[in-house]
Formats: sequence, C-alpha cells, structure tokens
Amino acid sequence: VSMARQVVQRAKEAFLSGRTRPLEFRLQQLQSLQRMITEKETEICTALKQDLHRSQYDTPLLELISIENELKLAMEKLSEWASRRPVEKNLLSLSDEVYIHPQPLGVVLIIGAWNYPWAVTLLPLVGAIAAGNAAVVKPSELSEHSSLLLRALLPRYLDMELYPVVMGGASETQELLRLRFDHIFYTGSCAVGRLVMEAAARYLTPVTLELGGKSPCYIDKNCNIMVACRRITWGKFVNCGQTCIAPDYILCERSIQGRVVDCIRQTLLEFYGIDPKSSPDYGRIINRHHFNRVVGLMEGYAPVLGGQSDPSQCYIAPTVLRDVPPHSRLMQEEIFGPVLPIVTVSDMDDAISFINEREKPLALYIFSSDKKAINKMMEETTSGGVTVNDVMMHYTLSSLPFGGVGQSGMGRYHGKHTFEQLSHHRACLVRSLAMENVNLSRYPPQDRRRARRVKMALKSPLIDMSKRTLVWAVVATIIGCALFITLMVILLVAAGLNCTCWYWRGFYN
Repeated sequence: VSMARQVVQRAKEAFLSGRTRPLEFRLQQLQSLQRMITEKETEICTALKQDLHRSQYDTPLLELISIENELKLAMEKLSEWASRRPVEKNLLSLSDEVYIHPQPLGVVLIIGAWNYPWAVTLLPLVGAIAAGNAAVVKPSELSEHSSLLLRALLPRYLDMELYPVVMGGASETQELLRLRFDHIFYTGSCAVGRLVMEAAARYLTPVTLELGGKSPCYIDKNCNIMVACRRITWGKFVNCGQTCIAPDYILCERSIQGRVVDCIRQTLLEFYGIDPKSSPDYGRIINRHHFNRVVGLMEGYAPVLGGQSDPSQCYIAPTVLRDVPPHSRLMQEEIFGPVLPIVTVSDMDDAISFINEREKPLALYIFSSDKKAINKMMEETTSGGVTVNDVMMHYTLSSLPFGGVGQSGMGRYHGKHTFEQLSHHRACLVRSLAMENVNLSRYPPQDRRRARRVKMALKSPLIDMSKRTLVWAVVATIIGCALFITLMVILLVAAGLNCTCWYWRGFYN
C-alpha cells in the first residue's frame, strides 16, 4: 500500500471517528492554526525570501494578514454558520420542522500553489476545518522552502491524522488524484485544472478549481491616469508578476498610450529605484523553467520599459511593451511574470468586444471616472471578479466570493463562502405521526375533490417561519384576539344596556 493511500485512509478513519463534528474541536484547531501563524511569522518570511525573494514586509500584507482575518472570522461566526437554517414552508408542512443542516463532506484534498504558498493553501484549510472536514494538504514542490516548513509546522499545531501534509511533485499529485476524496480544491494552471477535473470524474468528486487566465485592465481616457498607473504598476509587478489576478494586459485608446507608459515609468522609479534588481522590494521568478518561459514570451518585441534579465538569479526587470498585436502569442498565454503588454483599442465598445472574444477572465479591472461607462463595461462583460479604479483589492474582502468563471475556474471561497463550498447542505423535514387527517387527501383512492385539495395546498405560497416572522405573527394574533374580545364586550354591554332600557320603559308603562 502506497504512503499516499495510507495517509488518506488514516484521515478517513479519523473523520469517521466523529472527532471533527463538535464545534469545540473545530475551534480548537482553528485557534492552533492562528497560533502557528503568529508564532512562526519570522520563519515563514524567511522561507518566502528563499523561494521568491519576497520582502519581509510584503509577506504579512500579501499572505499572512488574509489568513489571520479568515481565521478570526471563522472562529467568530462558526456557531452561526454551522447552525440549522429554517426555511419557508407551505400549508402541508406548517406544523413540521423544515431546515437546512450544513454537514461535513468528509476528506478534502487541498492542492496548493507556489506563488502564494501559504495563503492559497491555508485559506481553503481554514474553511475545511470550520466545516468539520478532514483535509489532506499537498503544497507545491516548486516553493520548496515554504513547503518543507509547512510540513514541519502543521503536525505540531494540528491533528496529525486529520490534517496530514503530503510532499512531492507531479507523480505524487497524480497518485493522490487516483484516490477517492469527498472534495478536491485545486489552485493553479488551467492545464493541470483539466487533469484534476478528469481524475475527479472517476468518483464523481466535486471540485473547486481556482485557475487564472488573462485578466484585462481597461483605462478610460476619462480618468486620473497617474493614479491608475500607480495602482496598476503595484498589482502587476508585486511578487514579480506571479499573481493569478494580476493585470495581465492593458487596454486603452492610442491617444493615451504614451501617457500611460510615462506614468508607469515614473511609478517604477518611485517603487524600485533606478535598478530594480537591487531593490529589496522586487521579487524573482520561482525557477529557471518559468524564467525561460517568460523570457520566451518577450521574443520579437522591443520593450519601452525594462526588458533586462539575469538567468543566474531568475531576474526579469519590470517590462512594458506597447502596440502589442491582439493575436500574438503574448496575448494567448497567461504571462504570470513581470511583463505588461499594452493593446490599443478605438473606444470602450472595442475594448468590450476584445474582452468578450476571449475566455472569461478571473478578474477584470476598469479605470474610469464616468459611472455610465463603468456600468456599461460591468454589464456587458463577464469575469470571476471585478474591481473598479484599483486592482486585486476584491480579493482582500472575506465577504466577497473569490473564484473564476468558465476557463478561469469554478467554485468560490473566502470567509463563509469557503464553509459553504466545503459543506453538504442537507435538506431536512421532520414531522409528527399525529394529525393524519391532513394527509388523507394525497392518499388513494383519489377523486376530484381530494385532488383539488392537494393541488391547492401544494400551490400555496411559501410562508416564512423565521423567528422574527413568528414573533410578529404571535403579536398580531394577540392584538387581533384582544380587539375581537374588546369588540364582543362592547357589543354585549351595549346589548345589555338596551335590554335594561326596554325593561324599565315597560315597567313604567
């Protein structure tokens, strides 16, 4: 029996033991994970410095704070998320208990990515723990130092059987995918996403695929171009461009292309100085393979900014290319590096057509001061998420679902959305064996009268039986009864007085 099979079997047995079902256990595991992030921040920053040349100041901003926020939210809201959720009833179920009960799915496989090896691995894990699942964690082998540290730390803070870490490359991932899971959560490329979905189909396993694609960034001539370019420059070149929701390319009218280039030039000088290679805030490509791929995408172009590279350090300077042809290879593949092409369009309608002719992106960025133009582009395009007059910031809100559409992925997560994604929403109806007369109309032998009764009951409007509605219903009933009793008393008193008057009138006569 392979090691992966043994790990998965132990996780399954641990889950079936029932230890994840109490909310107290889940809270304890979430608290331990929070403690790990707090206590080991220095080691995590060091590992990311070794993997991606990541600044020690960027790691908390780009990864750790989002994990801490997710943990805090899950611990605060767990009782609410996991509670039964009453739903509306019809006339046939008025006296029944009708609710949705979130239940754990079972054993979840989480396949992390190398570009943000802590956030994209631990954010799904937070949701898996909160939902009461076991989870097998497979970090990326490319971010070697972070993966080794994760393997060393998780068993010290979390239940070793329920949340094991499996190391390895493509062969180990393939071995895991041959096993049966209750959900697979994958973050990475579209090509591997297809293989994951194909493997999951064998057992009809549901999947969450957080992929990527080419996220467009439209700059309207009616906006503050300097501010727009500063925000775009940060989003594109942070983490050396290795961000799934980074602006992949710029769309703008030819009349402002030169201004856009000048503003990006000024911003790069402001961010990284004359020599970005010596800047502590500028990262590196993860390995030589990806370095060669990104450099290959630039072949045949004369950069207006940057273009320098050093294979010994996997360094590629922040690079801008202008007048890039729409059908070039550079515009067919996700760049995932510090290269920013500019494609010119005639107007917003042309930009919308350009976006809609391609696969649906993971993110769309719109820079404009015209609300009508913003609404037009939002209504006439589709993307996983959208941010207006900034980039990537929709990712930071746990209240917003994060995920793709079409080729950019399926499923969603962050905050409650992760809990929902990794839970089974069990439909529950609990009724009494009493009041059998209510059910007689649906039993045979049928006739026109019985059929009419059942039809009327089934077609009756749904009734909201939430606590607030019930309170108001009780209050309204009490008020109605009080008014009825008062009216009856008044009528009786009036009738009594009338009788008395008639009595004394007859007496005197």
